[in-house]
Amino acid sequence: MNQRTLKKEYIFEGKGLHTGKYSRAVLRPAPAGTGIVFVRTDKGGVQIPAVASNVGRTRRSTILVNGCAKVGTVEHLLSALTGLGVDNAFIDIDTCEMPILDGSAAPYMEAIAPDGLQEQDAPRQWIEIDHEIIVRNEKSGAWIKIVPSENPSVEVTIDFNSKVIGVQTVRYDSESDYRADIAPCRTFCFFHEVLPLLCLGLARGGEVGNAIVVVEKPVRRWQARLMARVLGKKAVDLPDHGYVCDPALRFPDECARHKLLDILGDLRLCGGFLKARIEAFKPGHALNTLAAKQVLSNI
Repeated sequence: MNQRTLKKEYIFEGKGLHTGKYSRAVLRPAPAGTGIVFVRTDKGGVQIPAVASNVGRTRRSTILVNGCAKVGTVEHLLSALTGLGVDNAFIDIDTCEMPILDGSAAPYMEAIAPDGLQEQDAPRQWIEIDHEIIVRNEKSGAWIKIVPSENPSVEVTIDFNSKVIGVQTVRYDSESDYRADIAPCRTFCFFHEVLPLLCLGLARGGEVGNAIVVVEKPVRRWQARLMARVLGKKAVDLPDHGYVCDPALRFPDECARHKLLDILGDLRLCGGFLKARIEAFKPGHALNTLAAKQVLSNI
């Protein structure tokens, strides 16, 4: 299989999930061997290659850093490019965070997939390991296992001790339809996390149009007023427990599917397509990117 790039440029605009800042991202073709490279156009064209060694903060999203330049919430785009089979691309961005769009990878897929990709005159360089790699978070019990395999696959299980979400397991392999089954799945958070996130300077661009909010127990009046203020509305109608999103859930296990979307994006930071079987229990950006770093150190 040869490397592939985009056939033309694609423009995506909107606010960032955490900063709330408006950004404009331009995806454009790149020569064979380039990989995925972010370019901060407002920082004199500083390039930030999408590799694990450039990972900065991983609190609620993945941020890549090169000197004074950074770009955050890159995981959804990286996941989409992986699902599409794109080896090489430049992403010009004029601020520090990718637009969140609808909270999923679907907008990227729906724009690019109909055009197909441009095949390049160079073979794809698969990322291969020669032994099993396991990373763990002893405190949370989370783990990721990466095993060499000629048939790449990912299996993700999530367990937030949530009565609403429950325990969910999803699987992705070469027979799966990324565009239909994974790309549309949106990011999510719990209602009780909203205020702490805002206090940390995060989720300033979040709303029910780009994220799923999970309500575990009846909401107090002051909490409902806070949520309304965050959403820029006079009032909101919140369930005693359940999901708050617009539109409604796209899949019963949309949360697990989004975590699989995330891990596909974060593990793309290995620098290419990983030829391995991946199993993950309660994964998150910190553990995902740690796994990517471990892969890089073992190549």
